[in-house]
Amino acid sequence: MKRLIDTLKNIWKIEDLRNRILTTLGLLLIYRLGAHIVLPGIDPTKLTSLSEQTAGGVLGLLDMFSGGAFSNASVLALGIMPYISASIVIQLLGMAVPYFQRLQREGESGRRKINQLTRYLTLVILVLQAPAYLANLHATLPGDAFIIGGSLFTITSVVILTAGTMFVMWIGEKITDRGIGNGISLIIMIGIIARLPFALFAEFISRVEELGGGLVIFLVEMIMLAVVVILAILLVQGTRKVPVQYAKRIVGNKQYGGVRQYIPLKINASGVMPIIFAQALMFIPVILLGFSSSETLTGFAASFTDFTSLAYNLTFALLIIGFTYFYTAITINPIQMAEDMKRNGGFIPGVKPGKKTAEFLDTIMSRITLPGSIFLALIAILPAFAMIAGVNNQFAHFYGGTSLLIMVGVVLDTLQQIESHLLMRHYDGLLKTGKVKGRRSV
Repeated sequence: MKRLIDTLKNIWKIEDLRNRILTTLGLLLIYRLGAHIVLPGIDPTKLTSLSEQTAGGVLGLLDMFSGGAFSNASVLALGIMPYISASIVIQLLGMAVPYFQRLQREGESGRRKINQLTRYLTLVILVLQAPAYLANLHATLPGDAFIIGGSLFTITSVVILTAGTMFVMWIGEKITDRGIGNGISLIIMIGIIARLPFALFAEFISRVEELGGGLVIFLVEMIMLAVVVILAILLVQGTRKVPVQYAKRIVGNKQYGGVRQYIPLKINASGVMPIIFAQALMFIPVILLGFSSSETLTGFAASFTDFTSLAYNLTFALLIIGFTYFYTAITINPIQMAEDMKRNGGFIPGVKPGKKTAEFLDTIMSRITLPGSIFLALIAILPAFAMIAGVNNQFAHFYGGTSLLIMVGVVLDTLQQIESHLLMRHYDGLLKTGKVKGRRSV
């Protein structure tokens, strides 16, 4: 406890770090307040049916990502997900379109151009998504919930919803530039954390009064949740370095000698980005269907809007595995690593420098990424099993899945940045021994 207090004092002593943390907290507070500002023209007391619609399923998860703004008919109801969807499209184009590949190689100027194109694409998505959200409001809320009706309400609401998402994007960028941590990730995380106390209380009440089992079952659920959290931390941290001996066993080369060396690779080099992008794609069917719940749909549409269906979870898991390989390929460039090793006089015993080393590193990453991606996918679909086992829909989202992995990844990444500021100014880190391992490799 004394060490924690001393660390907090050290954080407060560093003016730059103190200002960054206060800026981050202030911007996140503005975002949370905005999530409770209802669209002009809607009676806030008539939102009960909308809250019931988002109580579970994919819509419940979408509402969690927006921090409850979706079910509040807020000016920030569409949240940050349109920007995430636009980022997916732009990064996929970077693999197939020469123009975007050229921009990726142009450094800072290319990055600014890509960010500008991502914003334009976000506006296009918002112009399509905002009317779908308004159509869902008209279908869900009673007629007397709309104080203002007609085309005036539609036009003004589309403009407000679009401006709301762009404002959230601006908050995320300011947090990244002037705060601590990644702004977009922190916005998603703070929305998820905001739902945790209500979900925990709802599960406690259901076990004590409705489902039965009492405190014993609730305690067992807490223990299982702790186990899943530990597994998520291990998965997000990955490994900091892979021994050459182990790497050569992976590729089938047993002649590695007796020298113990390390390659700076991680089993989970992509962090939580694959699960964020895969979840964004899984929201597309709901958006295309006008934010309908699975109870009102049948057949193919119902299976892809039902959080516990086999089709939904299998597709979700395959997308996570695919995006894990995609982001690993972006994060780790074996050719560049081989060239850097050759330029600095380094080598892997028994492997020729240059092309052979690049092929060796590429084979290693391909084989160690597979178990990491499968493990990531399994943890991502754990909430479906929790729901089948009888856990409350809201609380089940925290049994692994997108919610837990995002929280763990963002918290570790933010703590790593804080520790970097402390160590840079010769203060003790957050832990007594070792360093906080974030999503990025050393």
